[in-house]
Amino acid sequence: MTRSELLQASKVPAVTLGFWIIKILATTLGETGGDTVSMSWLGETTPQAGQGGLNGYLVGTAIFGALLIGLVGAEIRAKRYNPWLYWATILASTTAGTTLADFATRSIGIGYTGGSLLLFGLVVASLVSWKASLGTIDVNTVSTPRAEMFYWLTITFSQTLGTALGDWAADTGGFGYLGGAALFGGLLAVLAALYYWSKISHVLLFWAAFILTRPLGATVGDFLDKPIAKGGLDLSRPVATAVLAAAIVVLILVIPQRAGSHPGTVESL
Repeated sequence: MTRSELLQASKVPAVTLGFWIIKILATTLGETGGDTVSMSWLGETTPQAGQGGLNGYLVGTAIFGALLIGLVGAEIRAKRYNPWLYWATILASTTAGTTLADFATRSIGIGYTGGSLLLFGLVVASLVSWKASLGTIDVNTVSTPRAEMFYWLTITFSQTLGTALGDWAADTGGFGYLGGAALFGGLLAVLAALYYWSKISHVLLFWAAFILTRPLGATVGDFLDKPIAKGGLDLSRPVATAVLAAAIVVLILVIPQRAGSHPGTVESL
């Protein structure tokens, strides 16, 4: 790759099978890691206690939100794709999304259905604004500060939506944790089939899959650390988080990491 191509290359990784494996593990860690801080360390609170005051979810959101802002700033300042920085930012967005969604749906009390609808609207609004501003929402064009801001804003909304959607499926929807994981895993399989055997825009399919990996991770994470009486395995949240983090580190080292394709080759959407 020439110097001019390097400077124009996408700041996000190529979308490969390895990308999706790490992304799903990261979303699962986001659930266990977010719960570790907001519930295990800071203490879970009731919705009533959270009205008008600080609680574990709000403090956890402040912690992960500050980390996310710092990492996004580092991402924008970076000259090229850095896999460690990128995945650290993804982890910050998914943990912040977990605590923020729990604060909105439980402490504020808008519920899983209301939270999911609100956050879905925010994801759509972010994508529409991105498209209107830059002409495309293809992740291969994420090579400028403006595109990166839209990219990380959309990701954060989608990570938060995924938490609320996963909770809705497991509780309100009645699927349970394993049923919810099967539901979202099945939907991802449908998207994969559409990718190979339909003419639907790959850009739209990417964002649909990106959103759905989060509730998949949320339901799997809840299955790992929720009490047995509620359908979980009651594993230690910190231990589950540490194991997932170690697996992600190993995969980043083992799976080839490269930037996405040149912006000149992207789809028009």
